[in-house]
Amino acid sequence: MSSEQTILRLQLPTDPLWVKNVVESNIREILTDHAFCEQKAASNAITLIVQNPDLSDLVQQMALLVQEEMDHFKRVHDIIVKRGFVLGKERKDNYVNELARFILKGGGRNAQLVDRLLFSAMIEARSCERFKVLSENINDEELSVFYHELMVSEATHYTMFLGFARKYAGLVDVEKRWKDFLVYEGEVIASYGKKETIHG
Repeated sequence: MSSEQTILRLQLPTDPLWVKNVVESNIREILTDHAFCEQKAASNAITLIVQNPDLSDLVQQMALLVQEEMDHFKRVHDIIVKRGFVLGKERKDNYVNELARFILKGGGRNAQLVDRLLFSAMIEARSCERFKVLSENINDEELSVFYHELMVSEATHYTMFLGFARKYAGLVDVEKRWKDFLVYEGEVIASYGKKETIHG
């Protein structure tokens, strides 16, 4: 098992051939999808603020995260423009939609907050892993450096979300729930890795 899998505890690694067989011939598509992934990450942080205005430390960190994710959006868009492309239309993220089905619909506020935080951590973990695979395998120096930098950023977000889940766990067994999320994500991601999207 690779070091990032050990740290992130992901059940299934991304095949590096995804970069060679799919990404490199669809750079424009990948960049558009990535830009919208950053925008959606910012939107998720805003949702956490709206739903939890009384948790000041969470609000503060989410406000910073919104700024960072939108900065990433801007940087991806800069690359798009620099290469003579335009931002395409938003893509549906089927992977994220499938993950969202695992979020508890009941169980009280604490359980729902923990699940939203673990859902967020899960997306950051997989994005981190995908960015690492991209940075190490893409035959494009600019994007290799860029994705290595973002890999580090996503790892920080992953640990932050897990930290908040543990802090606000209440009676929720966060470690058990996280293991359940990891198993579920492993089943979901098995159907992906074939499309020109970050999670596709």
